[in-house]
Amino acid sequence: MLSGQRGWKIVVIAGVLIAATAGFTGRSRLMASGPAVPGDVTFTKDIAPILQRSCQGCHRPDGVAPMSLVTYADVRPWARAIKQRTGIGPHAGVMPPWYVEKNIGIQHYKDDPSLSDLEIAKIARWADTSAPQGDPADMPPAKSFLDLDTWHIGTPDLIVKTKDIVVKATAPDWWGEIESVPVGLDEDRYVLALQVREVNDLPKQGTGRATVGGHYVFHHMIWSTREQGPDGQVDTSPEIGIDQSNSTSWPVHEVGRNADFFDPKGARLLRAKSWVVSNSVHLHSNGRDTKAHLEIGFKLAPKDYKPDYKRSLTRGLGNGVDIDIRSMEANQQLHAYTVLQENTKITTFEPHLHAPGMRMCLEAIWGFNIQTLTCAGYDHNWVRGYAYEDDYAPLLPKGTILHIIGFMDNSPSNKNIPDPRNWQGSGNRSIANMFIDLGMGVSMTDEQFQDEMARRREKLKLTRNDVQIGCPLCLVIPKTPAATDTSRPAGRQN
Repeated sequence: MLSGQRGWKIVVIAGVLIAATAGFTGRSRLMASGPAVPGDVTFTKDIAPILQRSCQGCHRPDGVAPMSLVTYADVRPWARAIKQRTGIGPHAGVMPPWYVEKNIGIQHYKDDPSLSDLEIAKIARWADTSAPQGDPADMPPAKSFLDLDTWHIGTPDLIVKTKDIVVKATAPDWWGEIESVPVGLDEDRYVLALQVREVNDLPKQGTGRATVGGHYVFHHMIWSTREQGPDGQVDTSPEIGIDQSNSTSWPVHEVGRNADFFDPKGARLLRAKSWVVSNSVHLHSNGRDTKAHLEIGFKLAPKDYKPDYKRSLTRGLGNGVDIDIRSMEANQQLHAYTVLQENTKITTFEPHLHAPGMRMCLEAIWGFNIQTLTCAGYDHNWVRGYAYEDDYAPLLPKGTILHIIGFMDNSPSNKNIPDPRNWQGSGNRSIANMFIDLGMGVSMTDEQFQDEMARRREKLKLTRNDVQIGCPLCLVIPKTPAATDTSRPAGRQN
C-alpha cells in the first residue's frame, strides 16, 4: 500500500486506467489462471458447502432454477456445466448471478453470494478429475431454506396488492398505466425495507424457458405512492419516478431484482391515505396465458422513528435519450455525469442497461482525484442492486462529480442483439437501450458528514497512510486543537 496523499493519487489513477482499458478482455484474464488447489477435491468435502451457500437458494426442489443441486446424484450430471458457468467471470451467464468485478473498486457488499477464486478453482479441479463423491461422512448437514413464498425482508408490516391482469400467450409487449390501489395507512410511517414480488398462476417450474423471465409477466414497474387530491382523485400525470410534495417514489420493480433495504438513518416516507400509482408498467408474455398481480411488502420503522438523513435527490444518474450505438462494433462507451449538491453517502449501485449493455463502472471525481467505486458486468435476466456494507459505502463531499461509464456491444458476438447491422438508440424494449444507474443514497449536513467520517476512521482504525476507496476526505484527519495554558506566570499578581 502506498502512503501519503501522493501515494493515494497514484493508487486511484492506476485503478482508473484498469477500468478504462479492461473493456471485455477481463473474461480471458480471469479464466487464464487460478490459485493452486491443495489435495484432492471431492463433492462431500469441498463442493457441497459451496453449493449450499451460493446455489441452493434457487437450485433445490421446487426452486426457480431448472435443476436441483442438493445431492450428489443431482449434481454429478452437471459437473462440467457448473465449471463453465462459475468460471466465466463477472459477465452475463455467470452463476451465481453476481457481476461485481473483484479486481477494482470497493469489495464489501451485503448479501454477496459470489465465489472466491479458490472456490472456482476447486470446482474446476473437481470437474476435471471425474467429479468424485468422496467420503459420505464429510457431507455437511442439509441446509434448511425459506419457502419461496417467504419474504426476504422478513414478514412485512404492510402488504399492498395491485389488481389482477391477464397476459395472453401470444400478446405483444405492452407499456402503460395500471389501476391505482390504496395503501391503507391512516398515518405517516417510514419504511426501512421494501420488496415487490409477482404472484401468478404459473406452476413453480414456470414455462420451461431457461431464463428467470419464464416465471413472470411483469418486466418492470416504475411507481410512486401519492396522496389523493382535494377532489378525492389521484393524479397520475406528473413524473412518477420523482418525489413530489404529495408523493414518494420507490425503487423500480424489475424481473430478477432483489429486495431493497434503506439506510437505517434515512428511511423513506410512506404518506397516510396514499395510493400506489404507476403509468409506466411493462408487460411481457412468457408464452402461456398468465393471470398475475404484484404484492408490495413494506417493513416499517417504529412509529416514533424520525430519520437523521434525507434522501439524496441528486443520486439518479444516466442518459436515457442521447444514446448512440454504432452497428457492428463491440466495446463502445457511453458516459453520464452529475455533480453532488450535498454531502452524500451512496448506499447502492444498480446498473440498468438493455440488450447491448455488457458492463458499467461508477467513478467519483473530487478535485484532481479520481476513484473507481464499482465496476460490474450486466445480465438483463438478473437485474442486481449492489448494497455497500455500511462501513464501506462511499462518503462523498458536495461538489463531487459522479461519472458512469457504460460498455456496449452491438456486434455479432452479442447474442442478445437481433441484428447488429442496425444502429441502436434509446428505447423501452429490451432489445433497445437504456443507460442508468438506479442506485440510492442519503444526504448529510456538514456536521453529520464529519461525524460519519470520524466514526469510520475509528471503526476501521484508519490512519493517514491508509487508502479508503470512496471516501476522499476520510484520511484528512482534523488536527486536535492545542490546549490553552490559562495559568498565570509565576510571581505575577492581578
